[in-house]
Amino acid sequence: MFPPDIIQRAAEVIRRGGLVAFPTETVYGLGANALDAQAVARIFEVKGRPSTSPLIVHVDTEETARSLAASWPPEADRLAEKFWPGPLTLVLEKDPRIPAIVTAGLPTVGIRMPAHPAARALIRAAGVPIAAPSANRFAGVSPTTAAHVRKSLGAKVDFILDGGPTNVGIESTVLSLAGGRKVLLRPGMVTREMIEAEIGPVELPASTPRPGAAHPSPGMHQRHYSPVTPLILVREGNLPPSGHGAYVWRSHPAEAAKTVQLPDDPRGYAANLYRVLHDLDGEGFAWIAVEAPPETPEWAAIRDRLRRASNTGT
Repeated sequence: MFPPDIIQRAAEVIRRGGLVAFPTETVYGLGANALDAQAVARIFEVKGRPSTSPLIVHVDTEETARSLAASWPPEADRLAEKFWPGPLTLVLEKDPRIPAIVTAGLPTVGIRMPAHPAARALIRAAGVPIAAPSANRFAGVSPTTAAHVRKSLGAKVDFILDGGPTNVGIESTVLSLAGGRKVLLRPGMVTREMIEAEIGPVELPASTPRPGAAHPSPGMHQRHYSPVTPLILVREGNLPPSGHGAYVWRSHPAEAAKTVQLPDDPRGYAANLYRVLHDLDGEGFAWIAVEAPPETPEWAAIRDRLRRASNTGT
């Protein structure tokens, strides 16, 4: 854990309107005071993030979460008790104190309580909720180490808390409870089945957001989480016929200029995926081929990230 003076220095940066990159259990976040619209605007500027993509507000207590929501349905109680702190974001009607820039102008806000102790210590020391997307250029591979943040954003960040590698490795599940409906907006390692075991059936979005319209959740762009090197999904080791490429596999080995085997279980796979993509992206390959994950529920979040990261977005 960080010495208290390091946390206090980072908290002071947040209080004076600066940006702090900090570890969560999922990925590193780029944080600003969620109640300061001018500070939040810097997040969008530094990331190159479109204003139609809302931010998640991070809190350190359920009491704070409740204060930021205009309503708190019973399902939120059950899910917070089961999965907080942890990688689950709840989208709820927002309190007027949340600036419109945080929510892409929508009347709802995504809120979560991260499990990483450094993240909660920072929020507690800052004394304000922290709005934070991933700490990287928009649509790129999310950072799972401080080194990834430095490589992507460099000196544009006022303070970086280096908490080592994250352990979940992909972004949080996002579930909307607004308007009396239960809609899974982004899959994550808190799976749909885990949520339904607590609150009953949940819906999937009826359609993708229209071009130029506000998105109800982060991570809904067709192209997202992408390395600079073209990423393609393949099955059973059927690699592109030519070119100097890398192959990421879990069960079907094949010949390539470089191969990387990831764990065969979804949690181990997710914890390592972005690190591997960052590493391969810097080695000058013509392509990165990734073995398509199984079509089973526990792999849904990983399939989502790879589908959006792939060269075609399909």
